[in-house]
Amino acid sequence: MAAGSGRGSRPRRVSLPGVAELLRPATPGPAVPGPFAGDGRQASGREAHPQKITVYLPAAELLEIERARVALRAYGITVDRGRLVREALAVLLADLDAEGETSLLAGRLRDTT
Repeated sequence: MAAGSGRGSRPRRVSLPGVAELLRPATPGPAVPGPFAGDGRQASGREAHPQKITVYLPAAELLEIERARVALRAYGITVDRGRLVREALAVLLADLDAEGETSLLAGRLRDTT
């Protein structure tokens, strides 16, 4: 059989979110103490997520994520890697929204590019 043939001859199409969905504000969650309290950005919790990305990390970075999980567990907070990454992403994106060009994320990316 030729590549791509088999059940049906139609190519597989991936459904991507539209611009409005990508740029919609995050839903506000409960108040979170700290520098980003009241910023309106809340990471999703343990739920089924229909979209997926794959991120490749060097062993050292994966080890840092595991160290963070152990540190959080010592504070009585148990999370999986996915939740940890979603929360970290929410914090960085909230800082980007609030601080723009002077945000931590913009500064770090500017320093490495």
